[in-house]
This record gives sequence, structure tokens and C-alpha cells, in this order.
Amino acid sequence: MSDDPELASEYFSRVTVAPDDPDVVYVMARSIQRSDDGGAHFTIFKGSPGGDDYHFMWIDPAAPDHMITGADQGAAVTVTGGESWSSWYNQPTGQFYHLAADERFPYRIYSGQQDNGTVAIASRGPYGVIELRDWHPVGGDERDYMVPEPGNPDLVFGSGLGGHVSRFDEVTRQVAEVSPWPVSSYGARPTDVKYRYTWISPLEFSPVGDHALYFGAQVLFRSTDDGDHWKVVSPDLSGKETGGGAPSAKACREPDLATARACGFGVIYTIAPSPTSASTIWVGTDDGLIRVTQDGGAHWTNVTPKQVPAWGRVNAIALSPSDSDVAYAAVDLHRIDRFEPFLLKTADGGRSWTRIDAGIPRDEYTTVVRADPEKPGLLYAGTDRGLYVSFDDGARWQPLSQNLPTTWVRDLLVHDGDLVAATQGRGIWILDDLAPLRQAGPELASEPMRLFRPPPALRVRADENRDTPWPPSTPLGQNPPAGAIFDYWLGSGSRGPVTLTIRDGAGRVVRTFSSADATERLPADRYFQEGWLGPDGRRRAGGTPYGGRPMSAAPGMHRFVWDLRYPRPAALGYDYSIAAVWMEGEPLEPQGPLVLPGDYTATLSAGGTEDTVPLTVKLDPRIHASTEALREQLGLAMAIDSTLERAVSAYHEVEAALGSGSGTLPKARVDSLRALAGGDDPSLRSVAGVLSSLAGRVQGADAPPAAGLRDVLEAYRKELDGLVTRSERLRGHRP
Repeated sequence: MSDDPELASEYFSRVTVAPDDPDVVYVMARSIQRSDDGGAHFTIFKGSPGGDDYHFMWIDPAAPDHMITGADQGAAVTVTGGESWSSWYNQPTGQFYHLAADERFPYRIYSGQQDNGTVAIASRGPYGVIELRDWHPVGGDERDYMVPEPGNPDLVFGSGLGGHVSRFDEVTRQVAEVSPWPVSSYGARPTDVKYRYTWISPLEFSPVGDHALYFGAQVLFRSTDDGDHWKVVSPDLSGKETGGGAPSAKACREPDLATARACGFGVIYTIAPSPTSASTIWVGTDDGLIRVTQDGGAHWTNVTPKQVPAWGRVNAIALSPSDSDVAYAAVDLHRIDRFEPFLLKTADGGRSWTRIDAGIPRDEYTTVVRADPEKPGLLYAGTDRGLYVSFDDGARWQPLSQNLPTTWVRDLLVHDGDLVAATQGRGIWILDDLAPLRQAGPELASEPMRLFRPPPALRVRADENRDTPWPPSTPLGQNPPAGAIFDYWLGSGSRGPVTLTIRDGAGRVVRTFSSADATERLPADRYFQEGWLGPDGRRRAGGTPYGGRPMSAAPGMHRFVWDLRYPRPAALGYDYSIAAVWMEGEPLEPQGPLVLPGDYTATLSAGGTEDTVPLTVKLDPRIHASTEALREQLGLAMAIDSTLERAVSAYHEVEAALGSGSGTLPKARVDSLRALAGGDDPSLRSVAGVLSSLAGRVQGADAPPAAGLRDVLEAYRKELDGLVTRSERLRGHRP
């Protein structure tokens, strides 16, 4: 009925007929097209510049103006027949391909997503969550590589369709075209173009030397001046053979696997510069080849394993940072109808290879493998359904998905002690702190208890928000824990409470936590929904909001987060902070003071057994306050807390006197005591209220305390001295 190419495509073109009118037809394409005359004529019903790529539409039979459509970005709903639509930015449906990260704190993750732009997103947000203000586009094309320049993350390079390479400037947000050959080959036959590319065009910086930038077509390009100039440093690295007769144009229109290479198909699909040598580069192609150069591209060696079939796509190559002869490869076979894992390892620079995918289900195909940079033999792999880990160099794999949804893991990145996963349809996920995986071994199961050595703890606050918190309906990412992360193992025979004791460098006890701690119940007026207090609406002594949990004495693996604070001071009343996150816990003020950066120890005790590990607390790397300034601040915070506790103690003494002796004391004295305890200012309650507020303010930032804080403390300390003296006289404890 129509030869419009927008209405027929191998990528989409689903047809949906209105349930109340057979002449109303919707066709999915870059935009949704609608016909009101049975397909004779079409108009654009929904779509934006760039093409949203719609794949599905559902129409409610009982209310045809209610519709749901699915596009590359996510789902959108209308209840007005298409006059208005809901947003797809309220669902974690991002389809991400490849990952990179910078060295800032918090580090930024860079990636491209299917038909929804590019992303630079912080791994931690300042306001308790990762939200809209923590990410922005970085100028490249959808879906491809986005890589920050080592040492200068303000420059981000991106690859795109048909050989496009962009250079994004964070300062100006301008995007420069820096392609080696800025003539797009997108959609063109490979025999008709100078350089050919596929859906993904790999782009990688060397992590060593002059940090050369590499870009893959059928040849490998190198730039050492931010893309202003490129040099070809390889011949055609695909399987295309030189010489011989070329297939006919007709045969190359729809070639079979046997003739596809001769027709010009096959390109570099992954680039792996060596982590130790600037002259060593490995590449994998989409037609099933692995090649390596040891001299910067002057000579190349074909080290393809015999087990890899033609057109088995070499999706990823991971190089060992500790052994230059060790490499791993993930080969994706699903394009040739083999839905199975295919991972390989070489220990001799590619001369021989071994399959290493035992333990991964036989009906899942592998798309990525990564080697841990600190623990030799610790590997991570992604498949079309999840995430796996091997502790024995690939001899055996086991699931690592945990709470990760069942999803296609397209890429993995080990960075700053974390494991980052790019998924095809469920966004970007981070597994915080790989320390337990790096320290665990087969002996763990037989141990009665183990406290894993924690990574350095950065002195950051969980939430710096001073505005109304995001409502529960807002889509938000979760922050990593704020504080010291303690992972511990309890064997099956573990009995009794578990205790964690933190000591400073001089051996003084800073905090003690126990699985037997009673539920913390503090006097506070809750004027909001209970969900802000956390999943169970309660707080435990020693527990911390934003990822913190009470200690557990149950057998198995556990995680406890210490917020790097001393115990909170006693107060007559506590206030809920506005720095809150729905279902993550609501901090009560005042909290205890933050500890100083330095060396500490942590001791786990259970069933008569102890395990002690060192802990280093570091200052937020963005902060430049001196140790003396922080020590001065902590001293003032401690002084405020001790003065507050003195006021609270004096208040309770007066209340006790009124309770026990109000019937025998003269009425005038009773009235005076009541006024002194909680009457008009000045009173013990009013002084305690001011000091409580002051305690919550003194460590709001890592800086020397302002004079006003000292002045208020001194004034109210004198006020308290007078009130305590009056109290003692009225109670007969002083003449």
C-alpha cells in the first residue's frame, strides 16, 4: 500500500490497529506514523529530531485514548490519545555499550547509550543520591565509546556512526570534529568507502607513555595530539585476503559467511593497549581475529585461537597488568546462532589459548571479560543475562549478579576499587568495594570468622543537602556508603553477639558496635512519612543512614558501615535533618563529631575469637584544610558536646529533685526549679537547645571554626555555669 521506507524496516515497523476503528493504523518507525484511512495516507503521530526509534505500541481496548509505546529510550504513556505523554526519564532503561572513567573524586563514568545520547555521570552525588544534576552529555554519538583524556578529563573523545570522532570540551561544552577521515560510511557498502566501520567503532587511550589515542576501522589509527592528526599504524587487520578475484557486486549485496570477508566486511571491534608497554597493542575483529603488535604497529602477528570460528565477534580483550604474556578474550557467537559462552586465555602472548568458561550456563553468550588489576586470577565476565566472577583464573565461574537485574551486561570496568557494569536496558550499576572479593579464597568457608581489610575510608558526609529533599516519585541513583566499609564473614558455628571496636592510633576506643545493640529510640518529633526513616521505619544504635545496616550475628557474609563519627552527645531533644533520602534513613541531629584523618584499627569479636585489621581514614581529596584546622574544629565540637551533656545532666537532676521532693519543697522553690529547668530563656532546656543546634553546625564543612561558633559556646557556657549554681542552691547542694 506504500513504498515509503519509513514504513518498512528490518529494525522496526510493527503495526498496531486501533481496537475501536480498523481504519486507524499505527506503524512503529523512527517516529510513530498514523493512518486514519486504512493505510492509504500517514501522518507523524509522535517523534522528535534524531529519531526515537519506536518498537511497540499497546492500546487499551476499553479506553483507546490510553496508550503505551516502547522506544529505545524506554516507555511512555498517554491517557489523552497522544496529546500529552509521560516521560521516559523516570525509569532505569538506559542501553549502555562501553565504559570509561576518569581519576577525579568522585570519579565520573562515561558511556554512550542507544538513541538517548552520551553520558558523563558522577559515581557519588553530593546530596545523598545520584540525580539529574550529576550527569550531562559529552558530545559524542549515541551508543559508542566515550573516553576522557588521561590527566585532563575536561576533554572527552567519542566515536560514532560511520567513522565520526568528536572532542568535547567540558569547560565550553563545545564539540570539535576530529575524525581521521570525516566522510561518513554509515549505510554504505564496504567496497565503496575508504575506511569501513560497523555499529560500534572502538576508541581507546593508552594508559601509559604519551597516552596515544587509538581508533579502529579495518585499520588502526593513532593520534598523539588530541585528534588533530592521525596516523595509520596497521594494515587491514580484518580477515580480508589480498589478491584473487573479488566476488561480484550481486554476491556482495547479501553475502554469506564464506564471501563476506572478500566483500569487505570485517573491522576492528575492540582495542586493548597494554597497561605496561606503550608499544604493545592487541585488537580483536568482528570477523573473529585477534592480532597483536609489540612495536607500536610496525609489525603485527595473528594470534587468533584455532577454536574461534569465522565471524565469532571478539567483543573484548583484557590484558593482565602483572604479566605481559597473559591475555583474556570474550567472543560473542550469537550472530552465528551459537548461544553459548566463549572465553579464552593465553599465558604465552597468544601462541596458545585455553577455553575458560566452565560454570557459565551453556545457553548464555559472553560479551565482556575483565581482569582485576590488583588480584591476579580474579576475573569478571558479562553475558546476555548477568555477571560472573572467577577466583581461579577462569577455571570455574560463579554468579555475581546479587541484586543486579537479569540483563545483558555489555561492558565491565574495574575502577577505583569498584566494579562498574554497563547493561543493555537497565542502566549503569556499580558494585562498591571489591576488597572482599580480592581477599577471599577457598579457605574462607572453613574459617570461623574473618574481618576483611577495608579500603581507605574517605571523610565525606552522606548528604550535603540543605533544601527540600527529592520526593519519592523522583527517579534517583543510589550513592555508595559514606564512611568505613567493613565486610566480615561468620562461619556456620558462630554463636552469640558480634562486636566491632574502633580504636585510634594511640589505642583509645573511638566507637563500639554490637549486634546486641538495642534499637535507638531518641526523643524526636516525626512530622513526615515513616518511609523517610528507612525500609523498616526504625533506627538502630550505631547504624548509619544511606546504606548503613545494623550488625548481624548470622552465619555468612555481612557488611557494616561506620560513618566515621564519635558517639552522638546526649540531648534533651533531637531534630530530623532535611538532608534525607526516601527509604534510605533519616539522620538525627546532633550527630557525633567526625574523626580526624589518620590510622585506626578495627577489631571484630565473636564467639571468643578476634580479628583485627588496620583502617586508614583520609580527607576528601577535594578538601585542602590543614590537620591543625581540623584538629581545632574537632576540639571545639568536643567542647560543645561536653557542655551540652553537662546541661542535659543538670536538667535531669532538677527533674529528679522535682519528682522526689516536690511535695516537701516550698512552692516558691518548686516554681523556681521548674522555671530554671524549662521555663523562659534562660533555662537549662533553652541552653541545651542552643548547644544542640551548635553541635550540628560546627562540622558542617572541613574548615577552621568561625569565631561566632566559639563566641556562642563561651557565652552559653557562662550561662550554664550560672544556671547550675542556681540549681544547686535551690536543691540545697550549695549555700
